[in-house]
Amino acid sequence: MATDPPSQRAYRALCPNCGAPVDFRSAASASAVCSFCRSTLVRDGDALRRIGQSAELFDDHSPLRLGAGGRYQGTAFTLVGRLQYGYEGGTWNEWHALFDNGRSGWLSEDNGRYVFAFDAPAAGEVPAADELSAGERRLVDGRAWNVASVTRAKLLAAEGELPRPPQLQGEFTVADLRNERAEVGTLDYADPAAPQWSVGRSVALSELAMSGLADATEKTLKARGVECPSCGNALEAKLATTYSIVCPQCKAVVDISKGVGADLAHYKQNNVGDSGLEPQLPLGAIGTLKLADDRALPWQVVGYMERCDVPEDADEEQTFWREYLLYHRTAGFAFLVESEDGWSWVVPLTGAPTVRGDKASYQGVDYRKRYSYSAKTTYVLGEFYWRVAREQRSFNTDYDGAGANKHKRLNREMVGTEVTWSAGETLDAATVAAAFRLPPDKRAAMQRDATPAGGGMSTLVKLAIVVAVVLVLLLLISRCSQDDCDQVRATFGEASNEYQQCRRSSHGSGGFWRTTGGSFGGYSSGGGGHK
Repeated sequence: MATDPPSQRAYRALCPNCGAPVDFRSAASASAVCSFCRSTLVRDGDALRRIGQSAELFDDHSPLRLGAGGRYQGTAFTLVGRLQYGYEGGTWNEWHALFDNGRSGWLSEDNGRYVFAFDAPAAGEVPAADELSAGERRLVDGRAWNVASVTRAKLLAAEGELPRPPQLQGEFTVADLRNERAEVGTLDYADPAAPQWSVGRSVALSELAMSGLADATEKTLKARGVECPSCGNALEAKLATTYSIVCPQCKAVVDISKGVGADLAHYKQNNVGDSGLEPQLPLGAIGTLKLADDRALPWQVVGYMERCDVPEDADEEQTFWREYLLYHRTAGFAFLVESEDGWSWVVPLTGAPTVRGDKASYQGVDYRKRYSYSAKTTYVLGEFYWRVAREQRSFNTDYDGAGANKHKRLNREMVGTEVTWSAGETLDAATVAAAFRLPPDKRAAMQRDATPAGGGMSTLVKLAIVVAVVLVLLLLISRCSQDDCDQVRATFGEASNEYQQCRRSSHGSGGFWRTTGGSFGGYSSGGGGHK
């Protein structure tokens, strides 16, 4: 943990509301929240003045807490304050970090990872909040940025020592910007006349050598007495960051982003039932893979999504794919994408690639545009760190690596007012199967990316594979399209199990097999703001 700052910077006064002692570790801190009565206090000379009262903090089970410390850029720091924000999709925290050298910074949550940022004066004119739109290119602080998100937010609560008084009334705009140097710029318009500008970079808790973290980082909803609002089944979330969870009994998607005690929104999913298609990688399975770096880490499957594109023309071919949300305690989240042309992995980017026409480049790698398309999420299982919604639409652009980097993938996804970039590489199906220790019968079903079978395979086996693929395609098309299973009925007959199965799922959702690398992730799947 970081050492306490030198004593000459320490300051203590009594809360004017309840008389409890309030400590300031830095002479530069202008405000604090009394830990006893939650009065919001500002320093007025050698005394404290009460300007309001902070609401109770929502227990989001963050592993961070006041007093935890670590090291960043060679200097020790301690977390001395927290701001908790709310927006349409849930809540996020920004932790005030005080460094031993007196510097002040912010450790902010960023879609399963973190960003360490520092306030700074912006050079030149700052655009007004209503001038910004997600996806556009803007010049701020003398540099070009991509606007990743423009969000309406509200400060819900505060605690500890803060560099400026918190504003607990009204909504305001927060805009997040990204650039090619993997930097995150944030414009906070809580005071529209004087927007606050900060710049940071993505970090992992493992890189910060944190100590003093909360003991239990993975408490469960079951322990908090939450039941599925659809069927009453007890829900148990495995992750502290879960915003949406699928009931294992009735398959209802439950939105827990507003916290326990709030009305739990949910929607029912029509699905194919126990005899229908199942994820190739079971929920809870753990596989050791090298993804974003050279380390082989144990990744656990915590979420599963089926998605399809939305053709503009009804005569266009529709494509399908699957996505698996993977989690590692210190590395955060990643996605495995299962598509018609094989497997790939991707992770959300902190920065934003440079795009010129149909070409993109990021960190020295050149990419070429392959497709742009609209997509929708149609079926989900497990847990997600963003809010999952029925028929949620996105607009995506896929890029393939050029030349020697043809195995690399890049994707841009826009959902509402948020743009997410993800990057990764292709994976061999055998590597995925071995990593998750799948049995031989499961491995055979994963080989869609392999070359057609050689002469050693019998004609009967080949025919069985073709029939199986046709059946799977028909089931998936019935899930994602609007037809009423006429094609299945014409092929197998009205009394067939295949037709009855299709009928049960005709109003449901699902699909897999994307003829590209896939749309990498769903709502807030890796970029945008610190949410």
